[in-house]
This record gives sequence, structure tokens and C-alpha cells, in this order.
Amino acid sequence: MSSSFASGMADTLLGPPGRQRVRASQSLLALAAYTLFAAVLQAATAVGQLDFDDWSWLPATYLTGALLFYAAIRSGVNLRMVSDPSLTVPQTVFGMLVCAGAYGMTGPVRGAVILLPPLILVFAMFAMRPAQSRALAVFVFLLLGAVMVWKARTDPARYPAMIEAVHIVSIGIVLACVSVLSTRMSAMRERLKSQKLALESALERIGQLATRDELTGLVNRRHMGALVRTEQLRQQRTEPKMTIVLIDIDLFKRINDSHGHQAGDTVLKAFAAVSTEVLRGADVLARWGGEEFLLMLPGTRPEQALHSVERLRQALARTSFDAIAPGLKVTFSAGLSACADDDLIEACIERADQAMYRAKTKGRDCSVLA
Repeated sequence: MSSSFASGMADTLLGPPGRQRVRASQSLLALAAYTLFAAVLQAATAVGQLDFDDWSWLPATYLTGALLFYAAIRSGVNLRMVSDPSLTVPQTVFGMLVCAGAYGMTGPVRGAVILLPPLILVFAMFAMRPAQSRALAVFVFLLLGAVMVWKARTDPARYPAMIEAVHIVSIGIVLACVSVLSTRMSAMRERLKSQKLALESALERIGQLATRDELTGLVNRRHMGALVRTEQLRQQRTEPKMTIVLIDIDLFKRINDSHGHQAGDTVLKAFAAVSTEVLRGADVLARWGGEEFLLMLPGTRPEQALHSVERLRQALARTSFDAIAPGLKVTFSAGLSACADDDLIEACIERADQAMYRAKTKGRDCSVLA
């Protein structure tokens, strides 16, 4: 019960899981930090280090600002800022202005305020470019420097010039270090991003090698076997059933012997390209081995499949292979077999294979139904 209540509260405060939830949680974290800072000011007042009238309006200002940023993110208004949907730069600038105001009001405990700008930059640098981090570091350095000079002149009793000089040098050193760290973090992010893209590309390539024939780009034999089995299970609920076609390029060995293996590869790739253009999107063609191809036509009777095979034959006949040899024509023989629910896949392919060899004995360049 308590777990579901906590989950419901989290959904109410942060929204559904996703990037917006992360942004909302970060905004609430900033709000919590501002609240703790208000508690620190109150404690300093309680021990007599601060006068409440000097800083009473400050917490109301920065807590209101933090709530407005949270409301902008929770309502989705931030998404209009495509370049900075996390509102990182506006929130950082706001935080720097708050720090500058707090430094000018907190007198004896102002040293604690110096810790805040570098901390804000460290949180922000994960979402900002190095140039933005450097610009904000310079901005807060100049802003705090101006406040220090102003207070040293107008309130030297609480802001001695020498102490302010030490403070400005110290904050300058820390901000410079944070800027260097930001640049390195950015370089690391870019490197990780590049490595991620390279890994995704490698995984995609491995996936293609596992399922695709490298030469033709068609489905390979192993993956085709899995696809045929999956389709046979699916077709138990559909009519008509699928047809299996075994295709063999005619006189392919003669092409290899006469014109070289590169010419043979060109023929295979051309056949694959023509098939991709002619066949339906649901049809699957695989390189079965050598110059043999296996074609699966889901939801198609053998008589209907024959029309698809003949369209492929006509398209191949129109394809020019003059680059290999002037007047060269490439043909194929095909055997077609219906594949019922209770048929073994191997038996379907064997029937198509026998029909294909009958097409060879009939003179090639034809199709035979099993």
C-alpha cells in the first residue's frame, strides 16, 4: 500500500517516466537546495550573525523562481525551448543572480555563498556545451566581482577590501578549474556518443551478417528457414497457404567459366535487384546457395505464385548484361510447391527442388508446379 502511494506521489510530482520526469526531479532538487539555504540563513540569524531585515525578502525571491521553473517543466512549457528543454541556462543564470544578491546581504557569513556558483556550474555542465560553461563562469565572476567592489566601497566594515580581494581571486581559480573540467567532460561525452554510434553500427552490421547474404543483400539460408517456419505457424489461421519456389540461374557455371567469377557475382546481384523491384512486399527471397534462390510467397496458391515468377522472368529478360558480354541473356528455372500446415518444411522444399530439376530437363527458362 505504501509503495503504491509513494509511486502515485512520484507520478503526481514528477510526471510519467521519461526525460520530463528527470528534468522535473532536477528542478525539485534545486528547489530543495534553495530551501536548505534559507534554513542556513535562518540559523545564522538565530545565532546573531545576520539581521533578519537584511535578507528577509531573499528566500521568497529565489524560492518563487525555483517554483516557477518547476511549474514550467511540469506543465511542458519548457518543451517550447527546443535548444534547451531542461532550462539549464535560465536556471543557472537565475542561480548566479541569487548568489550575487545573497553575497551582498549576508555579511559575516558571505564566505559560504562563494561555494554555490561552482556547485551550480558543476550541475549545469552535464547539459551545457563547454562554451556555455565558460561564458557563465565569466558572467558569475564579473557579477560577484562587481558586488564585491560595490560592497567594499559602500560597507567596508563588513566587506574589507583585502578580504574581498582574496574572495575574488579564490572564486576565479575555482571557476577556471570548473571550466577546464567542463571542457573535459564535454569531450568525454562526445567520445562516448561516438563510441555508442560505432557500437550501434557494429551491432547492426552483425545483425545483417547473421540474417543477410553479404553478396546480394538478400535473406540468407539460415534466416530463411526461420522465416518459413514462422509463416507456416501463422498460416494455420489463414487461407490460402503459402507457396515455396526454388529458383536456379540457368547455365551459371558457363557464365563463371567464360567471363569470370566477378561476372557471376554481377549476375547474382542483378537478379536480386530485379527480384526486389518485382516481387510483393510480403514475398521473401533468399539466397539458398550458389546460384539457387528460395522464394516464399505467403497466402498464395501455386497457380497465383506462377504469375509472380513469370513477372520476375520477364523483368530479368529485359535486364541488360551487355557489360559482361554483348547480347548476354540470363534466365532461370523454377519449381513451385504448395506448403500445407502439416507439411514438413524440408518436404516442401524437396518437392520444389524436384520440380525445378524437371524444368531444367524441359529445356530451362521455365517453371514447373510440383
